[in-house]
Amino acid sequence: MTRRLAQVAQKVGVSEATVSRVLNGKPGVSDATRQAVLSALDVLGYERPTQLRGERARLVGLVLPELQNPIFPAFAEVVGGALAQQGLTPVLCTQTKGGVSEADYVELLLQQQVSGVVFAGGLYHQADAPHDHYKVLADRKIPVVLINAAIGHLGFPGVSCDDSVAVEQAWRHLVSLGHERIGLVLGPSDHVPSQRKLAAARVLADETGTSIPDEWVARAMFSLEGGQAAATRLLERGVTGIICASDPLALGAVRAVRRRGLSVPGDVSVVGYDDSAFMNCTEPPLTTVRQPIEAMGRAAVELLSVQIGGRSVPSDELLFEPELVVRGSTAQPPRENSL
Repeated sequence: MTRRLAQVAQKVGVSEATVSRVLNGKPGVSDATRQAVLSALDVLGYERPTQLRGERARLVGLVLPELQNPIFPAFAEVVGGALAQQGLTPVLCTQTKGGVSEADYVELLLQQQVSGVVFAGGLYHQADAPHDHYKVLADRKIPVVLINAAIGHLGFPGVSCDDSVAVEQAWRHLVSLGHERIGLVLGPSDHVPSQRKLAAARVLADETGTSIPDEWVARAMFSLEGGQAAATRLLERGVTGIICASDPLALGAVRAVRRRGLSVPGDVSVVGYDDSAFMNCTEPPLTTVRQPIEAMGRAAVELLSVQIGGRSVPSDELLFEPELVVRGSTAQPPRENSL
């Protein structure tokens, strides 16, 4: 019991005494705090006391495209914790290949009469994907918040890491080391964050009097294997630095370099994006651009809770500043290009 009190108190940010009062049905606790404690019980997997089981917590859908990329469980942890503090219970919906689609999850969430939905990645990133289920949410006036860049006409508020600044930080870092042949490993051509990254890179190249030939831009699915295949194509074209649109893509690029008998960073430098878990434990530790997931996740929940409370919010995109984290996967290019 003591361990449970401590965990719930830490999750909500209140004292153990306050948690105890809620569990025992005693007065002196605000409705918001009481609901937050009950939601924390649900999130942590504890059963509610018998006398409280009839009170159903307010539900919020948390839709993720996958769990293999560590950045998405990280977002889920931040968003889930922030929802619990607001007295909301997250319903985690994770897509799998051949499994339940994003549209199916939306239908299920509507059946559960959710109070709102947070999308931490999904089809709203892709211009050519189906978007009818977003219109259903809008038509039913369900509060929605999107995390990271979306197509332009959905009309939902969002929070995003600034893709242009992220690429600028990575690009200038490689240029400062002496790299001139810099390639990009990005997502599919209709992927909005990747479109923004490429546009920013082309502006930077123009400013430095260089260019980015189309053959220095490789598209890939967001996986380690996709990164390896894309980076292999770039290495055949002689790049010495590779900027990737995710950390798993970057790890695939490192593998591609090694499969050619070359080294990172001795022959080729690699920069990731996200700074997801354990990127400081790879060999070499990965230089990457960090998304401020704590600030972004909490902002997303704040935008959602304001809507749930009946107030409107602008359908704007809040841009958050990324941070370059320099580790061991970048260095000066080889003096003689042996690629």
